[in-house]
Formats: sequence, C-alpha cells, structure tokens
Amino acid sequence: MSTNTEILTFENFCRIAEEFAPCMNDYLYVYDLVSDTYYITKRAVERFRLPGNTFHNVLEAHGKFVYPDDLPMLQLDLSQILSGQKQEHNLEYRWLGADGSPVWINCRGRLILDENQTPILMVGCINEIGNQQKADNVSGLPGESFLREHMKMLIPVFSKGMLLRIGIDDFKTLNERHGMGYGNYILKKVADCIQQSLDALQYAYRIVSDEFIILDVSDRPVEAMNLLYHRIRSAVDNLVKQQHYKALYTISGGIVSLEDINITNYEEIFKLTEFALAEAKNRGKNQVYYFRAEDYEAFLQRRYIRSCLRQAISNDFEGFSLSYQPIIMSNGEHLYAAETLLRYRTPDGKTISPYEFIPILEDSGLIIPVGKWIIKNALDMCAECRKKYPDFKISINLSYIQLLKSPMFDEIMDALNLSSLPPNCLIVELTESGHLEDSPAIQNVWRKLKNVDVSIAVDDFGTGYSNLQNIGNLRPNIVKIDRSFTVKALQNEYEFELLVHIIRMVHSIGLNLVVEGVETKDELIKITALNPDFIQGYFYSKPCPKEEFFEKFQIA
Repeated sequence: MSTNTEILTFENFCRIAEEFAPCMNDYLYVYDLVSDTYYITKRAVERFRLPGNTFHNVLEAHGKFVYPDDLPMLQLDLSQILSGQKQEHNLEYRWLGADGSPVWINCRGRLILDENQTPILMVGCINEIGNQQKADNVSGLPGESFLREHMKMLIPVFSKGMLLRIGIDDFKTLNERHGMGYGNYILKKVADCIQQSLDALQYAYRIVSDEFIILDVSDRPVEAMNLLYHRIRSAVDNLVKQQHYKALYTISGGIVSLEDINITNYEEIFKLTEFALAEAKNRGKNQVYYFRAEDYEAFLQRRYIRSCLRQAISNDFEGFSLSYQPIIMSNGEHLYAAETLLRYRTPDGKTISPYEFIPILEDSGLIIPVGKWIIKNALDMCAECRKKYPDFKISINLSYIQLLKSPMFDEIMDALNLSSLPPNCLIVELTESGHLEDSPAIQNVWRKLKNVDVSIAVDDFGTGYSNLQNIGNLRPNIVKIDRSFTVKALQNEYEFELLVHIIRMVHSIGLNLVVEGVETKDELIKITALNPDFIQGYFYSKPCPKEEFFEKFQIA
C-alpha cells in the first residue's frame, strides 16, 4: 500500500491507533521498519509481558514475550516480509501473558510503502483467540487449523518433515467410567507429557477428541519420532502410576514421513496420519506404526471392495454368484450333498477372492443381507436337485456375525417354508467355531436347528478354532476334516495315523465325517480305505456354477 509518507508517518499512525484503542478489544500496533521501532496500544502492556508499549530491536525484543516454541515461526514470517517475499502478516501463535502463561493471539499486519515502493511501516492489530475453537483450552495446545497453517509455512522451508499422530486408547470408555471432567484432566496431563517430551523444531497440536499430532521440521531421522513416541508413552505410564491406577489407559501412535510419501496436499497428508494411527490401534494398541505405502494401498483396496459390495447389494446382489462343490458318499460314490460357496466379481469384472471379500462382509455387517440371499438361492438349487436325487442336501456356511446380529433360526425356517423343503435337506456349516461355543444365544440357535432336523457340521476340523472341545460343546452331526489336514495325512505317517484315530473317534460317538481336499485317484484310494462317510474335493469336482453342476450330475 503506497501513501503520502509526509502525512502518514510512524508518529501519526501511533496517535491514530491510541485514539481508536478505547473502542476496540484488539490491540493495535505500528512497526517502523526503517528505525526498527515497535509501538502497541498501551492497554496491551497490562495484558502481556511486554518491555513497554514502545521498544526497539523488534525481533530481539519479541523473544522476551513470545512463547519460546512459537518464536522460530514468527521470525521466519517476519524475515519473509522484510525480504519482500510477503506483503501481509497473518499468524496465529502465543504471547506470554503478564503472569507468564501462554495466550493465543492472531497477529495481522499490512505493509505501507513509500513512493519508491519500499516498505517503511507495518500496521495491524492483535486479537486474543484463546477462547475460540481454533485454540484448545483443555490441553493448552493449538488446534488443527494451526497445524494446517504451520505446515503450509514451515514445510517448504525445511528439507524434511515428519508427523506423529497420537491417540489415547479406549478414551470413550474412560469418559464413560469416570466422567467428562476426569477425561479432560487426562487430556491435559497427556498433553503435558507430550509437551515435555518435545525437542527443538517439534510442535504439538490437539486434533480431535483424544488425538494429537506432533510436527517435526528438523532433519532428524525417522527413528527419532519412534524414540519420541516411546518417551511420551513412558511418561504416560508414569502418569498412570502416579494416579495410583485410578484409570488404566495407553497411547498409540502413527508416524508419517513427508519425505517418503512425496505428497504436499495437506488433506491427503492428514488422511495418512489418520490411517497410520488407526493401523497402530488395529494391530493391538499401545504401540507405534510407521506408515507403509503398501499397507495403505491394501486399506484403499478393502475400502473400494466394501463400496462395491454395498453397491452390489443395493442393485439386487449384482456381481454375486454361487458355486457348488459336491459331497460324495465314500461307499458307492453317490451324490450326497453340495456345499454352497459365495463368489463375487466387481463392476469392472475383477474376481475377488472369498478370503478377501468375506471378512469385509463380516466386518461391515453386510454378511446379514448376503446371507439371506445365499440361503434362498441355495434352497432353490436344492429343490431342483431333489427332483432327481430325493435325499439331496444343501450345505451353507454361517458366520458368527450372522448368528449374533440376526434372528438366524427364524430366517432359516422362513426360507425353508417358502421353498417347501423339509429342514433335513439343510446342513449348516459353522465357521470360526471358537467364537461360538461360549455364547448361550448361539447355543440356543443350534439346539433349535437340531431339534427340527437341520444338520450341524463343524467345518475346517484340525485347523484354527476347530478342535475336540468344539465337538463336545457344539455336538454337531458332521465333522469336516480340512484340506490342509488331509494333505499332511497323505504325506506324513504320523499325521496319517492321527487321521485314522480321529475318524474312529468321530464314528464311535455316532457322528458322520467328511474328508475335504481329495484331488487324485491315489489320494481317494488311501482316504477311502479309512472308511470316512463322505469325500469332498477336486477329484470329483471343483466348485462350479449351478448350470455346470447340473450338467455333471445330469440334473434336468
């Protein structure tokens, strides 16, 4: 801004500022760039730790009343103004109050140029923002808007930058048990632990609720952020001890190196810190996770698949299909049943593995509507097969999520009534049975199903959660030996003898047994010699669509 310097001198601006001061909550200031003199309205001296309302050696003097952590930021901004890189000053940082406590301010200023376009003055105002949302009075730390502004200013100046996002684990539970007041007390104490652990050129911000971000603009290696996390965690552990374990809480952390990700967009960087912290919590909490691009790509892939699955369900299950694998009687090789297996293809034609999309269905709860769709279509297929094989059975897999979150027994009975099929046509295979055995509600579902003659099968026996205890607790009708167990038995004498004894044990308590994973004639001969009840595997057929299944078994 050019002006007549003979009229609008430093002295005149100071006089005008003092005239307006009684009418304003803000503090007005004038900075004479030529004489290096600073003037601020007199009321500010009562509020802040200023050397007076007029002083010289401005940058040096600011070091006495600017909060130490914020001084480098102010010096950088003013140097850019004095060098002509910037025309306006607009910065949010902390001054020291008269009592020595930090006070959040917003300092704005504009340059006055002489007739040669040379800056001679900067005039502006300072207003307190400590009571606004941008600054956090609980933790005493700046908020997310400060982080945005500071990154925009500091990152281009330094060659490197790192972010450590910290969250208090299970903070919601802590609030529920001890109240919001105690929760705020913990937030302040954790913020203090963070502040006391910082080194030079490290700045802390409170982002949301129980989460904080530390910005490091030094040239330290990334291991320094790992050490910082552990310093803070150790301080928090000591805090819990000092409070005599009134509340137990831990912190998780996610580290993002800006040098590694090569991203400058603030919103994208913020998303990566959010992911990094979430990953640390997903991996067990009370630990730090270093951002890896491949993990983030996998996360984005899961999110994309989840979106596709939702869309598919909304569009009448478009993209879903069912395949069927026959279960054959070992004595006579007659068709006994078929296992129903879910398949999915994205709108762009990509086939997604069940190992990838089924956990997403379960985590999101989408398995519930998909499960209903599976039962209906599987029973329709069973009805057609029964025209040639009157005793044919259809097997479906149930997830513990379905059993916990939907009225499974009623849904199965409704589907059976709608299909006009008897309950004994249905086999229910239990996956992840370790989650099921201790639930009275789920045990009740099994009893009801067995009482109406629906068969219960323990799937994947010999791996994961399936064990002898499950057979005793769940009392199934059928035990299915997993393919991996079958392979071991065919390759190892000890495992083979173990399989022999398992089959004898299962038969001795009146249960039927299916051996999965038989792929060759030699394997079939060896397994059949053990007298299992049923065989399932590629030797007879891979899982296939209904039309192909009908063709193989000559079902019209």
